[in-house]
Amino acid sequence: MVPQLTFRPLSPELMDDFGTILRGNFGAGCWCMFPRITEAETRALRGEGSVSRRRRAVMTELAERDPAPGLLAYDGDEPVGWVAVAPRYELNRVDRSRATPRVDDTDVWVIPCVTVRKDVRGRGIAVELIEAAVQYAAQHGAPAVEAYPRAGEERTGDDNAYFGTEPMFRRAGFSVVRGPLENRPRNWIARVTMRCDLP
Repeated sequence: MVPQLTFRPLSPELMDDFGTILRGNFGAGCWCMFPRITEAETRALRGEGSVSRRRRAVMTELAERDPAPGLLAYDGDEPVGWVAVAPRYELNRVDRSRATPRVDDTDVWVIPCVTVRKDVRGRGIAVELIEAAVQYAAQHGAPAVEAYPRAGEERTGDDNAYFGTEPMFRRAGFSVVRGPLENRPRNWIARVTMRCDLP
């Protein structure tokens, strides 16, 4: 049964809740900065402490802006999920990646990451997060929202679950606009480009 969720744009005051969701899955070290900055940019982050602490500091700064870098899902007061959504040009690693080339010149927004706490998966939360992210992007003038999930019908392991699956995005109203890249390296996961056009 899908819980009655509320969605909140990430703000500095909600960073601990964000960390709770990340620690419940693959640790809080990434702070969802992976789609935004390259390895070189990560190493160059200024500040004191570990890379994780510096990533959190950068995400906290991003969370002060409008639009926010993503949304948190809550079941009552309990944080249960996260979805990142942003204009493609803000997601450096996505925009530069040979695995996710542009389809056309549309100024799409992108969902690079959706994650639900392990202990509450299987309840439809991820699809609701994607739908909320699309609405949020629409409110901020996005013409379309894209994602690059794993191709096919199979479920995926935790290591790459964050970019979602094709069926998950179909349930949220997305359609495939490009199939898996031909001649991709053998070690690349087959991904599709999916899009939800907005009025």
